[in-house]
Amino acid sequence: MIDTTYDLIVIGAGAVGENIADRAVQGGLTALLIESELVGGECSYWACMPSKALLRSGIALRAAQAVGGTREAVTGELDVAATFARRNSFTSNWDDAGQVKWVESAGIAFVRGHARLTGEREVTVDGTVYSARHAVAVCTGSAAMLPDIPGLSEVTPWTSREATSAKVAPKRLAIIGGGVVGVEMATAYQSFGTTVTIISRADLLSNQEPFAGELVTAALEKFGATVLRGVETLSAHRDDTGVTLTLDNGTTVVADEVLVSIGRVPNTHDLGLENVGLTPGDWLDVDDTMRVSGFDWLYACGDVNHRALLTHQGKYQARAAGDVIAARALGTGVHDNRFGKHSATADHEMVPQVTFSDPEVASVGLTARAAEKAGYDVRVVDYNLGGVAGAALQADGYQGQARMIVDEKRAVIIGATFVGQDVSELLHAATIAIVGEVPIDRLWHAVPAYPTMSEIWLRLLETYGRP
Repeated sequence: MIDTTYDLIVIGAGAVGENIADRAVQGGLTALLIESELVGGECSYWACMPSKALLRSGIALRAAQAVGGTREAVTGELDVAATFARRNSFTSNWDDAGQVKWVESAGIAFVRGHARLTGEREVTVDGTVYSARHAVAVCTGSAAMLPDIPGLSEVTPWTSREATSAKVAPKRLAIIGGGVVGVEMATAYQSFGTTVTIISRADLLSNQEPFAGELVTAALEKFGATVLRGVETLSAHRDDTGVTLTLDNGTTVVADEVLVSIGRVPNTHDLGLENVGLTPGDWLDVDDTMRVSGFDWLYACGDVNHRALLTHQGKYQARAAGDVIAARALGTGVHDNRFGKHSATADHEMVPQVTFSDPEVASVGLTARAAEKAGYDVRVVDYNLGGVAGAALQADGYQGQARMIVDEKRAVIIGATFVGQDVSELLHAATIAIVGEVPIDRLWHAVPAYPTMSEIWLRLLETYGRP
């Protein structure tokens, strides 16, 4: 007879669900993890890992071509088949046996099937009813949003899933949307020799600092992509010549495949939310301990709560939620102050993010526009990253830009953005400075090693001026 009662039931076994279950078990609870697809979820098989694997080969080749000495040594072109094979290795060929083994080794019970909430602390999976003594956590993530464009559904468009799991590169790829997914997949497929056209209603990466989108657009165009900004797609039609997209500027784009990347929707449509008084298809609103508003037993972590749609933030939320569920269940005390171990407060204004384009865009905290809108007394400090010795050594003719946003009242950094080759490695220092609320005068004593790209910190501080 199978056990159907656990302290915690987690719906969704992606990176977020795995973490919340693991933390709860480490805290002394029993946990059941339920997954309808692959254990490891979106990040392992259709997002973070396969997308970065597809991007890395082309970016590494261009990096070698940008340095005298290796430029002369690199004579061949990118091996696209080998790049796809490397991607396959990172997804374990879409086999989750290894991750299932880890779940079991961590002492977490696992059931594969479609879960629905059927009552308070009750989850039904393919006819079997499971009960939670203390909590249920929803970690079902999000899915690609498909716009209501006439004919689009009939042309079988790609979403991020098809783009990251494709077996071959199409000759022509049209991308609707200029956000992170669109930019990253344009960068990857362009390196495969695909003719890429991006169709975007706004500037690329419009939620970032304006110079980020400008530098990325210039690079994509330099490498041969067509970037159409301020344009909308009116209709789509597929025939023997490919997919024809009709645009509102009177032109058309013809491609073999169309990738739609305009945003995300929550995976809550068939979750049984109506059985507990919530609305199917809605994002789940939570407090900083990840408890759903109006409930003492229901939690939601990761994309599904719409706080920060990033794997690392979802895992951060999961660690806090797993710990707090255990603490509440065992009565050991909850530390839910601003930076307590049971709170995910960094979701609000301290979120780090990297767009793995070429050049990369690495940012954390608030943009200048967001900081001003939030009412901060803002000072913006810019510096040409290419003027730093470490960057000049990194690549011949290095081009990049850095910006820090300072809250003048407190003299602390509340935002930073770096654009350029390999800038993702600069990001965590900025994240620590922002989360730690390190005063500007103290940062002067954090001396960057010379000659590294981290010297950008000294240049930003010099531009700001010593307090």
